[in-house]
Amino acid sequence: MSGFFNLENGFFTTLSKIADIILLSVVWSLLCIPIITIGPATTALYYSTVKAIRRDRGYLFKEFFKSFKQNFKRGTIAGVIMTLITLFLGFDLFWAWMNMSAIENSSILLGIFIALSVMFACFSIYVFPILSRFDMTIKQLFKAAMFMAIKHLPSTVVMFAIIAICAIGIFFIPILIFIIPAGAAFIISLLMERILKKYMPESQGSGEETGVDEWYLE
Repeated sequence: MSGFFNLENGFFTTLSKIADIILLSVVWSLLCIPIITIGPATTALYYSTVKAIRRDRGYLFKEFFKSFKQNFKRGTIAGVIMTLITLFLGFDLFWAWMNMSAIENSSILLGIFIALSVMFACFSIYVFPILSRFDMTIKQLFKAAMFMAIKHLPSTVVMFAIIAICAIGIFFIPILIFIIPAGAAFIISLLMERILKKYMPESQGSGEETGVDEWYLE
């Protein structure tokens, strides 16, 4: 019975991680309200989810705001660019849908816009996880995201499906916005980390020898 009340017990560990996921989702949601901070907030969400929740390294909010500060400039620029593209594609989809009966071959046009939107969504999945791990320019970041999205297409499709399901869930049950973001980041990281590791430099030795905590290689 004493083992059940041990804080290291798997039950309490799971509860702790669920609580962290909820708290992190709330913080992310609040920081996304200004819109221009969506980029650095999402980068920090992925970083802290993997490091603090999955790897049990550091303190959750300390790691979150550390990444938020470090990637604020590039994250903001990337986020603004992606938001503008999202709005552009959203407008095109809406316009094509509303003019289905007025324009000849409009269904083809709508299909093209849907395909472009799906391709952009697949590319977007990689942007902020890559930014959380690598020091790149915006141009390099977008090129890397496109490359990985295509090269690892099966994983990309699975992650896209996960995000689509989460988005549908939030659409029908809005309060899930305070649970799903970090939960989705956690699930996606199970695939994403396998991909990112392929592009990380090999370990130079143990942390005790190098003084560097290579938690991302575990």
